[in-house]
Amino acid sequence: MSVKPEVSAHFDETTNTISYIVKDPASNHCAIIDSVMDIDYAAGRITYDHADALIAEIEKQGLTLDWIIETHVHADHLSAAPYIQQKLGGQIGVGEKIMIIQETFGKIFNEGTEFQRDGSQFDALFKDGDTYMIGTMQAFAMFTPGHTPACMVHVIGDAAFAGDTLFMPDGGSARCDFPGGSAEELYDSIQKVLSLPDETRLFMCHDYGPNGRSIQWETTVADQKASNIHVGGDKTREDFIKFRTERDAQLSMPKLIIPSLQVNMRAGEIPTDENGNQMLKIPVNGI
Repeated sequence: MSVKPEVSAHFDETTNTISYIVKDPASNHCAIIDSVMDIDYAAGRITYDHADALIAEIEKQGLTLDWIIETHVHADHLSAAPYIQQKLGGQIGVGEKIMIIQETFGKIFNEGTEFQRDGSQFDALFKDGDTYMIGTMQAFAMFTPGHTPACMVHVIGDAAFAGDTLFMPDGGSARCDFPGGSAEELYDSIQKVLSLPDETRLFMCHDYGPNGRSIQWETTVADQKASNIHVGGDKTREDFIKFRTERDAQLSMPKLIIPSLQVNMRAGEIPTDENGNQMLKIPVNGI
């Protein structure tokens, strides 16, 4: 907690995603958390404006990129990890349970045997409690399943990057109804995050500006424990599970879930057909 990384947030309005550049205060090394690749789904067109903004900031500051971290396999935006890696280097890391996601959605998308389901598309597969270095600054990965079976919160100095484990206090928590999701596991994972020191800065992967407020992405463990509308105050585990299960039954699928899953389970690479053309599939009644 004595290390206070410098955190730069980049909000993507199309997907309500916040990507982060996390800099070691004692060196010129940094990491990127949850990058975004732009897609015009109707046109089938990929662009890189959001990723280029991250790259431009890193180059402007003369930083060295050590890591490109995915907190989980996102269902609402596409990762730009390989594009950024090609420009700046760095290792792409994700939780080791990615293999569960690859196995589940490899079947749903009818991927052939050429699609590896061993996580080998990523440079590093983190286990619960694994540590890694960003310059001189140590980070560690915390296994937090529930939203998906492969979610991890990354704790870097006094900052923790929550992925979809938590939203801002007035946003509550993320859905648990994707394959392998679990309201019970999510509650337990949230309690694990809230066991961090009260002053820990928590950075969200998404914000939707509930009740018309401006977009926000930073809170603290203390704020979440006191006022998170789903788990804060005197909310019980049973309260959370009942609410989350009933709420999830009312939600529609994310608009970009079809392309996101296919790309993100490949560490951001776009799948190709037998002729090498980039191509996405749409499973009918499959999700």
